[in-house]
Amino acid sequence: MNVNMNAAVRIYTKFTAMKIFKRSALFALLITLAASLTASAQSQDSYTYKPESQELYNSIVHMDSVYFNAYNTCDMDKQAAIYADSIEFYHDKGGLQTSKQALLAAIKQNICGKVTRVLVKGSIEVYPIAGFGAVEIGLHRFINHQESESPSKPDKFIIIWRNRNNRWQITRVISLH
Repeated sequence: MNVNMNAAVRIYTKFTAMKIFKRSALFALLITLAASLTASAQSQDSYTYKPESQELYNSIVHMDSVYFNAYNTCDMDKQAAIYADSIEFYHDKGGLQTSKQALLAAIKQNICGKVTRVLVKGSIEVYPIAGFGAVEIGLHRFINHQESESPSKPDKFIIIWRNRNNRWQITRVISLH
């Protein structure tokens, strides 16, 4: 019985050692695979925007230019025409503004003749919103002529555009500084 017990212990020990080896090998393989995938993902971690619709992209880039030309030249009538009556303007520093008239008054008082918006070239991305319009995401800088003539750091903006009867209007803005 002693011989059988020793044989059983040896078999159990070999079996346990093989099990541990297999688990260790599997764990090492998984670690190597994860490291390889991470390195591969990092080397392929670039992003190039390509619009779904070049026509929509061109329309929104044009409307961005029309609106911000009015903003930079203090054309309040043009700005009023582009903002929807139901505007929601979310500003990370100033909070939420839902009154079109109050928003226009704030622009006239605080922006006109004092601040110029400069688009970061190539930063605009446009995505369709089915049955409604589009979302525009981009970066811009501001020059505060009362403080400095150099542009600010790039700031992110998101604009929701509504298209009714081929007339584009801004319904929502998120401005992050």
